[in-house]
Amino acid sequence: MTTKTKYRSGFIGVVGRTNVGKSTLINTFAHAKVAITSRKPQTTRNTIRCIITEPEYQAVFVDTPGFHKPHNLLGKRLNKMIVATLADVDAVLFLVDGTHELGLGEQYVMEHIRSVKTPVVVALNKMDKLANREVEERLAAVRELGEFTDVVPISARTGRNVDQLLDRLAALLPEGPQLYPEDMLTDQPEKFIVGEYIREKILELTRKEVPHSVAIVVEEMAERPGKDLIDIEAAIYVERDTQKGIIIGKGGAMLKEIGTRARHDIEAMLGVKVNLRLWVGVEKDWRTRESAIHRLTEE
Repeated sequence: MTTKTKYRSGFIGVVGRTNVGKSTLINTFAHAKVAITSRKPQTTRNTIRCIITEPEYQAVFVDTPGFHKPHNLLGKRLNKMIVATLADVDAVLFLVDGTHELGLGEQYVMEHIRSVKTPVVVALNKMDKLANREVEERLAAVRELGEFTDVVPISARTGRNVDQLLDRLAALLPEGPQLYPEDMLTDQPEKFIVGEYIREKILELTRKEVPHSVAIVVEEMAERPGKDLIDIEAAIYVERDTQKGIIIGKGGAMLKEIGTRARHDIEAMLGVKVNLRLWVGVEKDWRTRESAIHRLTEE
């Protein structure tokens, strides 16, 4: 750990509408897969911490679910989670999708941002898809939303201007020591990450209402005695029998494909062979029940 008196450390909350690229940006910061990504909205369900350690600072990014108009109890809880994060960080990164004109969604996020006293930096994402004139127009529109510490155009996908954004955010952190070990990228337990990898593959492979009805519970994760192998058993919960049939697929084909894709990422993370066993259960309308939400998403 560095002993410089001007070393900076702290937490940066990452907020924005659903599907603007927050998780992609977190992974670009880390040069690793810390958060799952998907083109489907509301992919992130938990606050996920990504720890970036440099000689001059340690920045802990808190990736939050996307702000959205909630349609069930789970959605309301996700929005409350974001508000709680905003109140407990040293800086806020507001990510905006530059490929869309600003609208009610950004104004909705701004209503919550205005209530915090911490510095706010806006990142205009997906600039790789815009002409220079369009970038300038979007930047001007963002500045009309409110007063920000800075507005930076970036591309989370290509990495353009991401280093500059990171340096700008790090400069806003208070002086302090490292909060986590240097080699630590996230404080999430391996079981949580395994469950997220499984859920990501379901997001990739299924459509309509199925992805958002899915919850993953990793029930067992243990090294097999005498072998360089980890046995993992996980349950995939859905809300209806019809969804269960979709997840399993004809002759179990869909479930097998989910397992194959998830195992590939899990093995890359753990650096060891994995025996992944999946099964599917039905928890009727779990997103509308407090006890079920807690049991299926927080334990």
